[in-house]
Amino acid sequence: MLFTALIAAGLFTITPSIAGTVRQIAASDNAVTIYFDDVVNKASVFTLSGPNRIAVDILGGTTGGSAYAGGPIAAVRQGQFAPDTARIVLDLEQPALVTGGQFSDDGRSLKLNLRQAATGEFLGSLGRRLADIVPPLGFRASPPKKQYEVSAPIGRGNDSKNLPKIHGPSDERLPLVVIDAGHGGHDPGAISPHDGKREKDITLAIAKSICDELVKSGRVRVALTRENDRFIILQDRFGIARKMGANLFISIHADAAESQEANGATVYTLSETASDREAQKLAARENKANIINGVNLGGADSNVSSILIDLTQRETMNVSADFAKLLLREAKPNMRLRSNSHKFASFVVLKAPDTPSILFETGYISNANDGAFLSSADGQQKVGRSVASAVQVHFARRLASR
Repeated sequence: MLFTALIAAGLFTITPSIAGTVRQIAASDNAVTIYFDDVVNKASVFTLSGPNRIAVDILGGTTGGSAYAGGPIAAVRQGQFAPDTARIVLDLEQPALVTGGQFSDDGRSLKLNLRQAATGEFLGSLGRRLADIVPPLGFRASPPKKQYEVSAPIGRGNDSKNLPKIHGPSDERLPLVVIDAGHGGHDPGAISPHDGKREKDITLAIAKSICDELVKSGRVRVALTRENDRFIILQDRFGIARKMGANLFISIHADAAESQEANGATVYTLSETASDREAQKLAARENKANIINGVNLGGADSNVSSILIDLTQRETMNVSADFAKLLLREAKPNMRLRSNSHKFASFVVLKAPDTPSILFETGYISNANDGAFLSSADGQQKVGRSVASAVQVHFARRLASR
């Protein structure tokens, strides 16, 4: 009846259609390449300070897919700036400028040329917008068409009905581990240039292998954010872990790089800077009505809320970092690791304030050897055993410390 009433009242919202979705963003020392699943209209670039960053607006685009920082780029973020404009923000580790760019012949990738710059030169570029970069004429997307969309309020429903199945013992006293297979559905993640294997398929297979090994131990309970090829937004991935009261969240990925020589696994945990920013945002966003680590902040003033969130998140970061070290120790005999294999980043899936979380880049599918290893049943089992072993040691230590 509400739906009918809305139609009768003419309460429609109008949103333009989107032409292409960002599939992958890869940054290197001298370039940033953005891949799309379809053509877009154009791109424009400008610089921002406080902190220093480069913004790329894609008209006729929508955000999605994976992002890989490198060179002067410390982190890559995406957001839907407007219904028909995707904005990509490149956080700079050191001042750099985009000196030009061009789309590929088929219009489905955009390469932006980078060079390092002096601080003064970078600051002098603020407020200047690089001329619009457009795809070849024959591949340019059609102007967005208008389409009608009916908006109607709906109930929240029962969240527990949508939570994934828990595998393993039914004893709720045992710790719960949530394994997140990165990407899925319309987001394939990285794609191997050697055999076309997709990251979303590899991560799902590895996640299932980890689950099997953990269930076999009988010491923990396990849930998978996805058990099939479906898309889950980033916030919902760690949101599932929080709703289920998980004791550990592990997000599985398989990296890609422009250089096919890059190889080895890396473990990421949340950076100190990102933690500070997220704690501030959470304190403001939740308006003291959130429950953090079992403590209801509804009765606390803003200063107390901020302190409690900060303390909780720092403890979570410490536990995450300890687990990262354990995982690297257990993985070393079974798979190749990067020389600097524990890194800190501000990935969205690491930002649960009260759930220890790591992102495990299991290797580079852009590298022939890593790709073959991660695609094989033997390789997936070795990764599964490594993670399962680290999880068991981790919880044994936590139990002993109590």
